[in-house]
Amino acid sequence: MKKRKVPLRKDIVTGEMHPKKDLVRVVKNKQDEVSVDATGKKPGRGAYIALDVKVAKRAQKEKTFDKAFGIKVGADFYDELVAYVDHQQARKELFGNDA
Repeated sequence: MKKRKVPLRKDIVTGEMHPKKDLVRVVKNKQDEVSVDATGKKPGRGAYIALDVKVAKRAQKEKTFDKAFGIKVGADFYDELVAYVDHQQARKELFGNDA
C-alpha cells in the first residue's frame, strides 16, 4: 500500500511545523470576526495553533492573533480558545488519535 503524504502546517505561536490534525485552525472572516474552526473548512483567513494549553496561553499573553490578523481580538476569544484546546487535548489523551 502506498504511504500517504501527511499535510503539515506551521504553528504561528512556536513557528514549528506539525501535522494538520495536531493543530486547531483559527479563522477571520470578511466581517473581521475571529473564531475557532473545528471543521477546518470555514471561509476566511486561517492560522493554526498547536493543541497544547501552554501554547494557547502563550498566544493569549502575546496576543498572537491580533498580530496575525491585524485586528483587535477580544479577550473572550482567547478564553474560548484556551478552553477549546484544553478540551481537545483531554479528548486526545482519553481516546488517542481516533478522536
